[in-house]
Amino acid sequence: MPDTNELGLPVGDLVAGWEPRPAPSPVEIEGRYVRAVPLESAWYADLFATCCGPGDGDLWTYRPVDRPTSLAELWMHLAGVVDSPVDLTFALIPTEGELAGKAAGVASYLRIEPAHGQVEVAGVLFARGLQRTRAATEAIHLLMRHAFDDLGYRRFEWKCDSLNEPSRRAAVRLGFTYEGRFRNHLVIKGRNRDTDWFSVTSEEWPAVRAAHEQWLDPSNFDVAGRQRVSLSALSAPDGQRPAR
Repeated sequence: MPDTNELGLPVGDLVAGWEPRPAPSPVEIEGRYVRAVPLESAWYADLFATCCGPGDGDLWTYRPVDRPTSLAELWMHLAGVVDSPVDLTFALIPTEGELAGKAAGVASYLRIEPAHGQVEVAGVLFARGLQRTRAATEAIHLLMRHAFDDLGYRRFEWKCDSLNEPSRRAAVRLGFTYEGRFRNHLVIKGRNRDTDWFSVTSEEWPAVRAAHEQWLDPSNFDVAGRQRVSLSALSAPDGQRPAR
């Protein structure tokens, strides 16, 4: 039964000892397979080389701008991102594989609300050589871990165009819960965007974190780097996990 106030009306559970949390600051977050570092212009050339090739148009389909066709064009786009007074964007630097040491993607903290302990990961862009790697999974894990464990946030969001099926699948694989669809939410490149919302809460995070850590453990990969157990299996609700 929910709590009630002095008028007998139902109210939410008390968040004992709650105080506004610190806003994320530009810090470097180290993992086994990737580093998340504050985005700066030193990484723009790498990002143009890894994410803006002639065959990379699909990487930009659901982004607010089309694929930049020159370094100057990418520079102008990212300068606005870096200069945002309210968001924080990271360059993603794999430490293994063909793109080791190069900026191979970006991800941002958006909708940062320290008073409520809420933050969204957004603007996720993975180079083709970063996609479907353990570095890509770890990049999102590091941002989640920093928000929950270091900053004490209560809610971590993932949103995507409802037509962006790879992003929807990624959210579920990473342990996010689908919350619903905001219809006619945005106009992107002159087209309607319905937005699907996903989240992980602080109550859910320990189980999600354990699934991530088990999947990311080196013992989960054979000598060729192939996974032994999928993250989807590890992050599924208990009753839906396959027998092992």
